[in-house]
Amino acid sequence: MSSKRTASPALEDIRVPVKLKLSALWASLMFCYIYGDYFGLFQPGNLQSMLQGQMGPLGPTTQGALLGTAALLAVPGVMIFLSLVLRPAVNRVVNIVLGLFYTGIMLISMPGAWAFYIFLGVIEIVLSLLIVWYAVKWPRQVVP
Repeated sequence: MSSKRTASPALEDIRVPVKLKLSALWASLMFCYIYGDYFGLFQPGNLQSMLQGQMGPLGPTTQGALLGTAALLAVPGVMIFLSLVLRPAVNRVVNIVLGLFYTGIMLISMPGAWAFYIFLGVIEIVLSLLIVWYAVKWPRQVVP
């Protein structure tokens, strides 16, 4: 019996374009937002507050408050697509600005939150900072 091992071929590793990385990061971020909001419904008093027309720290449920919240949550969803189709120069700037903005939103909303929200919030901060990182480090074309 031989103890000699044959080397197995290396696993294939393809280079993932930065646009696809950014799109995937925005999609991951959206999943964390959705789960955070969904799990928040299970906190005692939240559903009762909603039934009484209150939006937590935002106050009364109004068309303006709902529109603002919808816009805040729609942007990351739209960025999944826009990260794939915008021109690189615009794409880079938009991802840097929005990545920093959503990092700030999470930092503002986390103090005093329940453990599940802090857990998801930390993940969201890491994801949004990765968006900024990949956008800042966007590869340049080599001009011959």
